[in-house]
Amino acid sequence: MTTISTGKVLLSLSSFWSAYGCYHFDWNETHIYNPQWPPHAKFHNAQTMSTGAVVGAAGLYLLWGRRGAWTRDRLQLTAAAASVYWITQLSAIFYPGTALFDHPQHPSASGAVTAAAGPPKVLGPQTVVASVALAINVLAYGLEIRRLARNPA
Repeated sequence: MTTISTGKVLLSLSSFWSAYGCYHFDWNETHIYNPQWPPHAKFHNAQTMSTGAVVGAAGLYLLWGRRGAWTRDRLQLTAAAASVYWITQLSAIFYPGTALFDHPQHPSASGAVTAAAGPPKVLGPQTVVASVALAINVLAYGLEIRRLARNPA
């Protein structure tokens, strides 16, 4: 029988959010339907959404779909699957030419289009969401390690 624990529920939430959140935030006119994005940029956005879905589904499968004992090794693999999307999201800002979001474009009196201000490089909604998800995964991992130490499989 599968034991439902706080750690497993937290890892489930993080895995589900990896799988669902990228579609929730990117399947719209600012990303995949953005007419200003070239097709190759949309390709990589689609790749990112698919990656989120796959690693989220892998985390959920490792938690609930596999038969067998809940061990430290299985916990580590599950926590890694639940974290990989968020780690890659945080690392993306270190690549040249990336920004956390684009400011709206405004035409000037001369007709030139300028952005309201430069996009932030470190703090934005993505860094907050990814940091919270990773903190939840660390907490869940700690809870499960303690539980496994008390009740070995």
